Amino acid sequence: MEGVSYARMPRVKIRELKDDYAKFELRDTDASIANALRRVMIAEVPTIAIDLVEIETNSSVLNDEFLAHRLGLIPLTSERAMSMRFSRDCDACDGDGQCEFCSVEFHLRVKCMTDQTLDVTSKDLISSDHTVTPVDFNDSSLIQSSDVNTNRGIIIVKLRRGQELKLRAIARKGIGKDHAKWSPAATVTFMYEPEIHINEDLMESLTLEEKKEWVESSPTHVFDIDVVTQQVTVVDPEAYTYDDEVIKKAEAMGKPGLVEINAKQDSFIFTVESTGAVKASQLVLNAIEILKTKLDAVRLSEDTVEADDQFGELGAHLRGG
Repeated sequence: MEGVSYARMPRVKIRELKDDYAKFELRDTDASIANALRRVMIAEVPTIAIDLVEIETNSSVLNDEFLAHRLGLIPLTSERAMSMRFSRDCDACDGDGQCEFCSVEFHLRVKCMTDQTLDVTSKDLISSDHTVTPVDFNDSSLIQSSDVNTNRGIIIVKLRRGQELKLRAIARKGIGKDHAKWSPAATVTFMYEPEIHINEDLMESLTLEEKKEWVESSPTHVFDIDVVTQQVTVVDPEAYTYDDEVIKKAEAMGKPGLVEINAKQDSFIFTVESTGAVKASQLVLNAIEILKTKLDAVRLSEDTVEADDQFGELGAHLRGG
């Protein structure tokens, strides 16, 4: 109908939030938006990672290519990644690393001088920008530990007496779609929020042993029996994995319809784990901004010139060009 708006207003409710973990509800939207948000978090939120390695000296047991690959996979703090330029779009340099707008330079110089094996770790990388450094995964509760190795970072290689490693590395902005080393997400998952209804009349027709047998048929702890009333209750609906085991068990007991389980089509529960490059909360916010930019490109698709000027290849792609 003309004049009728079908726009929906999604709502977000935070359940749990840590630096590297977030759990939240996304309501009043559909699976296409939920999955688009998940894919953007994994593949299109930019971070900074080592992309070019110039090795001056390497007498370790690992070859140059192996070391370069390991260096690239070390997560770097990337709070400023959204404001940096992609090296391919930077007009202030030639991509050699001497540019504050698109790259960060690292140096590593280590030599083993004793008979004890020396661990070369991410802590040995010296950054030209104090805001871009290897992610620190140390548990604060272990900092006072007597074990000196608890604060050593990610191991790159081990050296024996006389072995040496000297290199220069350039970190650049990128996205997970180009290479997994730029992905800021360890895992991003979502599930439909389950809606569980127990038929109390049918449940009361079961004996206590049958109730226990039915509850135990669920591979996860979704149901339990109240020790006082001996009634079956739903203790954790989100533990349900849509395996249908309790439904099959009810049918096998001759009680079809004992429980009804439906997935809410407009309600999703997200779990986000960050690599540490950006905080989980910032990862979600950055993904929303990028998704909004993509949707703006769709709105501008009718104006070819404006879309091409603002979004380049993305605008043409969305028009099917």
